Amino acid sequence: MPPTDTAIWKALADPRRLSLIAGPCVIENEALCFRVATAMQKTCARLGIHYVFKASYDKANRTSGKAFRGPGLDEGLAVLARVRKKFGLPVLTDVHTEEQARAAADAVDILQIPAFLCRQTDLINTAVATGRIVNVKKGQFLSPAEMGQVVRKAEAAGAKKLLVTERGTTFGYNNLVSDMRAIPVLKRLGWPVIFDATHSVQQPGAGGDRTVGQREFAPVLARAALAVGADGLFIETHPDPDKAMSDGPNMIPLREMPAVLKGLLKIFEAAK
Repeated sequence: MPPTDTAIWKALADPRRLSLIAGPCVIENEALCFRVATAMQKTCARLGIHYVFKASYDKANRTSGKAFRGPGLDEGLAVLARVRKKFGLPVLTDVHTEEQARAAADAVDILQIPAFLCRQTDLINTAVATGRIVNVKKGQFLSPAEMGQVVRKAEAAGAKKLLVTERGTTFGYNNLVSDMRAIPVLKRLGWPVIFDATHSVQQPGAGGDRTVGQREFAPVLARAALAVGADGLFIETHPDPDKAMSDGPNMIPLREMPAVLKGLLKIFEAAK
């Protein structure tokens, strides 16, 4: 059986234990989700990392209107519910509208507010009202300090279980920069801070009709974030990123995750 909300939140809020949100960018099919969940659950159990499975049923902000978006709300949530039941894992997915937030709350444990939507008051209020844990990603267009207003919105709506995720800041055209001062600034808001290592190495729109990226730098940034106090990591992974249907250039190959996580865990433990 999946863990309770209380157990999930207790683990996420435990500063002594590294939390990891990881999975494929988008649900390509159920077999992919099962394969990634199987491998990551085994690796994280061995390393003592608290693991949350993630995948999107709809990538609503693709660069091109022709790009693959996912199976859609109904089919995608059904897949995520089966992952949650089969593996007993907490599951996260992103939501883009108030209706999606209410529907997703019945299938997953954590609702994620995408970076581009982090200032959408009604979306935040609805996600909080479901009673689920809410992960709010910092917009690429915001300074870390400006996230204080976002967090206060969520708190005013009654948030009791909130995560704040840093995922880089727009730096000129087609580039992001991760300022590690953001981690301690965000931690002052009083909630666990997650660092999104793979979206931070995106080069948005740099491929013309697609976003490209530099996956080789994701572990580098993850190490830096843990060294300055991040409570957990968000890492997208795929068995064959070069053939992935979304965000392949940023995802870490599934076979590399055990070694990557083993090294990251050492940084986390040293920083404690």
